[in-house]
Amino acid sequence: MKCPEREDDFASRRKRLNSLSDEELHAHFWSLVEKIVEPLIEEARTHTTPSIERSVLLRMGFSSPEASALVGAIEQHGLLGHGAGRLVLELSRNKGISVGEAGSALLAGRYWEDLPL
Repeated sequence: MKCPEREDDFASRRKRLNSLSDEELHAHFWSLVEKIVEPLIEEARTHTTPSIERSVLLRMGFSSPEASALVGAIEQHGLLGHGAGRLVLELSRNKGISVGEAGSALLAGRYWEDLPL
């Protein structure tokens, strides 16, 4: 499938940028980047999957079976949207225990009521 050729209008579109200083161009560039990335960041903030959460836990040092079990338990409690890794990390900080101990405690049925939501 062939796309129609686009008219070269670079010179006319560039006119509004001609009067900007380097600093203003820099600021304009980053404002455009923010507009482009904003929906992606919001999507990442509001959508996750068990696979993503298992991956996070694996990078935190949990074994594959531990990560799967933790994600399953967190999902059963309806908390997956809060981020499995974040929940385990904040629990470990709040309790003054290691991340591994926090994950093991959750798997043993402890501290669910102490999770930071």
